[in-house]
Amino acid sequence: MVNILYNNTLAVFSPLYFVSASNQGLDEKINDAFMPFAVWWENLILAEIPLFGQGIPLILIILMGGALFFTIYFGFVNVRHFTTAIQVVRGKYDELEKIRPELKPQVQTVDGDLVDTIKDEGHLGEVNHFQALATAVSGTVGLGNIAMVAVAISFGGPGATFWMILAGLLGMSTKFVECTLGVKYRDIDGKGNVYGGPMYYLSKGIAQRGFSKLGKFLAVLFAILCVGASFGGGNAFQSNQAAAQIIENFGLTGDATGSIIGLVFALLAGIVIIGGIKRIAKVTEKVVPFMAILYVGAAIFIIISKVEWVDDALALIFKNAFTPEATVSGGFVGVMIQGFRRAAFSNEAGAGSAAIAHSAVNTAYPASEGLVGLLEPFIDTVLVCTMTAIVIILFNMDGVFVYGNVVDGQALLYDGSRLGGVNITSMAFENSIHGSSWVLMLAVCLFAFSTILSWSYYGLQAWKYLFGRSRAMDLSYKIIYLMFTVLGAAITLDAVIKFSDAMILALVFPNMLGLFILFPYVKSEFSSYKKLIFRKTN
Repeated sequence: MVNILYNNTLAVFSPLYFVSASNQGLDEKINDAFMPFAVWWENLILAEIPLFGQGIPLILIILMGGALFFTIYFGFVNVRHFTTAIQVVRGKYDELEKIRPELKPQVQTVDGDLVDTIKDEGHLGEVNHFQALATAVSGTVGLGNIAMVAVAISFGGPGATFWMILAGLLGMSTKFVECTLGVKYRDIDGKGNVYGGPMYYLSKGIAQRGFSKLGKFLAVLFAILCVGASFGGGNAFQSNQAAAQIIENFGLTGDATGSIIGLVFALLAGIVIIGGIKRIAKVTEKVVPFMAILYVGAAIFIIISKVEWVDDALALIFKNAFTPEATVSGGFVGVMIQGFRRAAFSNEAGAGSAAIAHSAVNTAYPASEGLVGLLEPFIDTVLVCTMTAIVIILFNMDGVFVYGNVVDGQALLYDGSRLGGVNITSMAFENSIHGSSWVLMLAVCLFAFSTILSWSYYGLQAWKYLFGRSRAMDLSYKIIYLMFTVLGAAITLDAVIKFSDAMILALVFPNMLGLFILFPYVKSEFSSYKKLIFRKTN
């Protein structure tokens, strides 16, 4: 790992580098400067341990093991209370807010901060359940559902889809835990502005358990990583894939084309994010349903148009999950890793990022928003990712490309050329619906834009936790964030994925440790809320 960084650093600072760099365009120069760091960071975060004859990233063991534990501990909340979650979003239990004093806990003080402050102030939050869900979904239902699914299938074949679905179902329970804690330990200032997320439940909640120093350390670590994740997976990756689609569809050329597209995205995003969470929520609650209908509608149309092949595609998914194609490296374990890894990147369950958006909800009951949060992995992974996967598998039923024939990290061999990410999905759509690549391009741009908006809020909350809540800190973060929008559009997919995967997955280490310490508090909140629901429905 150290040698990789050392050798790449020497290459960058060698005389030959500057000679070759002089003949490069702007996009290539930016990419070459960024790649060494991306490689080093990916190797650090995705360190593997030997298991079943394969190297398995430790972080995936933590994610899946934790998700399975929470699913069992909370009595399969992801299944048994799925309909309850939908009813909460619809507002069926909104009137329970009027009787919240019945659940008011004894106020506790931790290092001078009031725990459960939210229940003692006039302000309950900034957005409703649907807006919070829309904002969080816009941060997860993004290009990971289009580009990353294509990457997973390119590597692991159809069987990777099975493990993505399983990871999504289990991840619902993890999301329930972190979103409940996000509301329970949030801060609200005198103006009604909400500050929440893992930074706060790690510091306050773990201090409440008697480990104040550990809590502060994990909170600061999470905040630092969250800022980096907002720059990478939440921003640079999104603008990268949107730019790729625009360039492909319009046949654009030029050494600085990606940078120019990134600049346009940055300007549009800047107009929205200056207004904060309320403006972001208003935009996402309109954009998310539209882009979901647009993309999912096209996918369903393709599936229906090839309905005679759907049973064969499903059979491939289940068969190859345990007996993968010979060309797929890593065998059964390799396919499982691909599915879990892409699902983790896509729905971010265990990363804690969505808890930041859910913390802004207008409710006195943390568990109510935990239930809303569990819908995210289902929408993101079980529905959208699965539809994308089926469309790609249907496209390849005649063997137009070979599963597992991947080089340079992402590029799949197709028709004599190497393609990766969103372009594979685009071809699958175009093959079934002539002209649909333009629809997909619009969907990609909307996915990218909405994700950039949501992650700007996540990163800003972490930034303010680290550096204070002044207007100067607010503005400084937004300027840097928008610079990464331009950077992402300029560099290659391989560099972006290396950096983005590792940055978002790195959040798992401090967040999951916190969840393992704090889950008993979630049990208490959930039990109280269930009693109120039972009383209302009976």
